[in-house]
Amino acid sequence: MSTIEEPTPARPWRPADGAPPTVWTWPSNDRPALEVWSAGAWRYASVAARQDWPDGTVRYQVLVDLRGDTTSTHRTYAWPQPGLRKRHGSHSEPSQGVDEGRQGEMPRRAPTGR
Repeated sequence: MSTIEEPTPARPWRPADGAPPTVWTWPSNDRPALEVWSAGAWRYASVAARQDWPDGTVRYQVLVDLRGDTTSTHRTYAWPQPGLRKRHGSHSEPSQGVDEGRQGEMPRRAPTGR
């Protein structure tokens, strides 16, 4: 039996928290990855975004298959936790994927030109 605890998901930012976090994103074809301890195994977790909160905490939004059954879900985790570890970095520099005045929200889809 493992002594590693599954990581605790973090709640989303709320206006009552004060200033919103700075959100960083990577190109979808070159995202960093973590591993999440879940259901007795380390699970690959692609990083969708990093949130740098004004209080100094860091949270990662990841896409992960928590049960190992190919059903992926988005989760946000505060970093660090024993049930999280780095899998690999990205070759791309992250960017702030937010519009001015909308900092802290997820980036909107780019226009398709249609």
